[in-house]
This record gives sequence, structure tokens and C-alpha cells, in this order.
Amino acid sequence: MEIRLTQHGRHVAVVTIDNQPRRNAMTRQMMADLAGLWEELERGDCRCIVLTGAGDRAFSAGADIGGDVSAAPEMSRIVNHALLKNDAYSKPIVAAVNGDCIGGGVELLLSTDIRAAAPHARFGLPEVRWSIYPFGGATIKLIRQIGYVHAMDLLLTARLIDAAEAARLGLVNRVVAASDLMAWALETAETIAANSPTAVQAVKRQISATTADHGRTREALEQELGDRVRASAHFAEGVAAFREKRQPRYE
Repeated sequence: MEIRLTQHGRHVAVVTIDNQPRRNAMTRQMMADLAGLWEELERGDCRCIVLTGAGDRAFSAGADIGGDVSAAPEMSRIVNHALLKNDAYSKPIVAAVNGDCIGGGVELLLSTDIRAAAPHARFGLPEVRWSIYPFGGATIKLIRQIGYVHAMDLLLTARLIDAAEAARLGLVNRVVAASDLMAWALETAETIAANSPTAVQAVKRQISATTADHGRTREALEQELGDRVRASAHFAEGVAAFREKRQPRYE
């Protein structure tokens, strides 16, 4: 399991989430590695980033809640940074959604700029099914990106949607055949990288800073609500049900 960085030409970096046995769910260490990698790429001279998942089953199933589910402040800071939740980031990111994009995978997707999905990809935010608060920014970013009613549908029902519906809602730009997906992502990244990096990064920083500023104003409430959910008996039942692969029973 790893976060893998490769180069495509002089100016395009490819970041791959690789934990295929767990549908590319990210462990705490992978989150820390991804957070550090974003910092490295921000300081470096790459002009565009392509983000994808390893294999053909999943982009990312988000956080690996089969493992540690603690939420110490330092860990929360690392997770927030890994998901670029409130970062004023300057490097544009193209997402190649090669398979299922679930939970924190969607929240990571919301920090990318141009997105395409393979036809078999599915999208969803199932956190409330397992009594988990979606800490990674979905409660703020999703509404701003696809609109209130569509965001609330996904956040409250916990249902999965297919790639075609994700494109219709504006969660991704388009659906691209799986065999052509990485070629599309690399071509799009090369097009961006051929433009003025000074201008491109100024545009990206301004837009991401606006989103980050809005998110930071809600961070205290976000923490309070998340802590309230985690302290509930429902949280213990939800996590137990997830680990035992059964339906939760909320009394």
C-alpha cells in the first residue's frame, strides 16, 4: 500500500493511490504520505498533477475505517491536508476516476479541478449509513460544486450513483472509456502545462483560496458536530456493523 509518484514528461506529475486489496482505501500512513506529497509538489516545478487509483476497481474508497478510527487533533490536521480540505493550493489537478470513488475518495475528488470517470465508476458518500460525520469537506464543498438538492441527496441517502449520473450532476466533466481514461488525463494535463504556469497557478490559487476561506469559517462547527457524532452510541454501532459486514441497527 502506497501513494506513488511518477513523472510524465517535464511538467506533469502522476499521483496514484495504491491499496488495491482495500479498494484503494487510505490508511493513516497513506494519508500522511499524501499530505507530504502535496507539499512537495507545491514547492516543485511541476505544472499539473494527474490523480488516479491503481488497478481498475477503485479510485479510492476513502479512509480505511477497518483500521484506526481515532481523531486526535494532529491526525485530523493531516487528514485535512491530505484531502486539501482548506488548502489554498496552486497546482491544478486532473482526476482520472478509474473505478469506485466513495466517502473520502469523493472528498479528495472535490479538491481536483477537471475530472473524468470510467463508465463503471460509482460515486457516493455512505458515511451516515455507518454513523460517521463526513469530516473531509463534503458538507461544504459538495453543495458549492453541484448544488444544494443534489448534494443533500448524496449526503443524506448514502446512495451510490453511476458515472453517467455523476457527469449529469457536474461531479465529473465527462465519462471516458476505461481504456482511454489515462490518455485523456495526461493530454488534459499537458494542455494545462503548456499554458503560462504563472497565470494558471494564480487562477488556481485564487479559486482554491476562496473555497479554503469559506471552509475555515466553518471548521469549529465541523469539529463540534463531528465530535458529537463520534461520542454517540450510534457511532460505535455503525463502525462495528461496517467491520462485521452487516447492516447497522440504530436504536
